[in-house]
Amino acid sequence: QVQLVESGGGLVQAGGSLKLSCAASGFTFKNSAMSWARQAPGKRLEWVSGILADGSNPAYADFVKGRFTISRDNAKNTLYLQMNNLVPEDTALYYCGNVLYSNNRDEYRGQGTQVSVSS
Repeated sequence: QVQLVESGGGLVQAGGSLKLSCAASGFTFKNSAMSWARQAPGKRLEWVSGILADGSNPAYADFVKGRFTISRDNAKNTLYLQMNNLVPEDTALYYCGNVLYSNNRDEYRGQGTQVSVSS
């Protein structure tokens, strides 16, 4: 069965950086598009970034474009999200999913990793 384990979250000051990781198992990672989404308290899940199976064509939501970078290591079955110049509005629980794009919480099956940005 699909298992996705996010890690790398934490508390950081505005302007700081974090790198999230997502360890994947239970499916053929190298053949699957992947994405990150996030959910802030009291808000709906929102898609953040997606990447194709071969690592090409990374796509980003406008609110993270130029600050976040998605990447993957197919040899390690791991997805990454480098987050720079963080702002308090980035505070959320971050999830990875084996889809290219979705705003459906059911598509993101991990427990998430908490990112908190202080002003």
